Amino acid sequence: MDLEQRYGEKRPYEEGNGESQSPEKRHRGPTIANVVVETVKMDNLAKLCTVLEPLLRRVVSEEIHKALSTFQPSSGSKPPSRSLEAPKRLPSNGVKRDLRLQFRNKLALPLFTGGKVEGEGNEPIRVFLQDGDSGTVVTTGPEANLKLEIMVLEGDFSRDDEDDWLPEEFDQFLVKERDGKRPLLTGETFVVLKDGLGVMGEITFTDNSSWIRSRKFRLGVRVSPGQIGESRVREGKTEAFTVKDHRGELYKKHYPPALTDEVWRLDRIGKDGAFHKRLNQAGIFTVEDFLRLVVMDPQKLRNILGSGMSNKMWENTVEHAKTCVLNGKLHVYYADDKQNIGVIFNNIFQLMGLIADSQYMSVDLLSESEKIYVDKLVKVAYENWENVVEYDGEALIGVKPNGLTTLDATTDDPGATQRSYSSGQYT
Repeated sequence: MDLEQRYGEKRPYEEGNGESQSPEKRHRGPTIANVVVETVKMDNLAKLCTVLEPLLRRVVSEEIHKALSTFQPSSGSKPPSRSLEAPKRLPSNGVKRDLRLQFRNKLALPLFTGGKVEGEGNEPIRVFLQDGDSGTVVTTGPEANLKLEIMVLEGDFSRDDEDDWLPEEFDQFLVKERDGKRPLLTGETFVVLKDGLGVMGEITFTDNSSWIRSRKFRLGVRVSPGQIGESRVREGKTEAFTVKDHRGELYKKHYPPALTDEVWRLDRIGKDGAFHKRLNQAGIFTVEDFLRLVVMDPQKLRNILGSGMSNKMWENTVEHAKTCVLNGKLHVYYADDKQNIGVIFNNIFQLMGLIADSQYMSVDLLSESEKIYVDKLVKVAYENWENVVEYDGEALIGVKPNGLTTLDATTDDPGATQRSYSSGQYT
């Protein structure tokens, strides 16, 4: 685009006759190109301000501290004639201490709305008051027993923990609840230091973090107002983290599942779905119920789930269930009232072995004739489970049940389905 096209027609040559251009040409509006150029300039300027703002704040803070330091009397200067009371929270030498609040441990992630906010390893979250010069915990003085308040910060408050930001900068990153919502953080949002250490109580988030600019939160901690006068204790903050909606947690599968988990925690079984409803109608409510039927009558369980569950889905669900950790309980069915001989099952009804005259024999140590006898006794036990006696595994056989050996039991009934017995884990 040449200059003539960009700025309109050339101005007519003025020959001194005093004639001026027409009003239409004098008041011609800006072109599209000019608008685009100005918009780009303004956008770049806004981005530049965003980048420079933290730097300028830090420089201004440092210069203010330098300027204030020039007004402090030197060690050799004459003391003022008027006696003034020293600030309560300053050391005797009059030098302001570099005090900082810090989080001692990291948060356990991921976090969900409505879930308890804890530290890693399910430990409570701990905060402490640090001497910024030495890095040690401040255990004495009035500052070591302050009341603190916990709040939520924007995830993009990225100042380094070693920085000494201004209170106003910290306040700019505070996050409040959305309009019409409950307080963003509920529970024990205050903590009291004792000898410089504090333990946070139970707190929960009521909203996820997807609606703010950075899509992440931080926890922040500061001294409650009105406790330290003009002294300064720098605020503390955690790493940035995401808070997800609790609905994802409610429908979450467990790896590994627990025996007491509802059966829909298993792969391929959706909460309130068709498979879940069929299992509940058949009296199968927990993972333990599911595993017991896998052991006792897998074909019956397969029929309950129906043709909607493919072979691949079935295998996936059963394999997931088999990762469950057993609780060490044992069940014994005795052949007679004298309780001389009995078969031992784990808590999902898998055969572990035989007990005879108070001696335990694992499945893999039984002779062929003993295996045939045990198989018959197992079938009777399954049919009369109300007569089975429960024991603590270690107390009964002296060892915790583990290490399974597969046994394909033979049977006198050629029409009967052969079972795969094991003792302690799944086959």
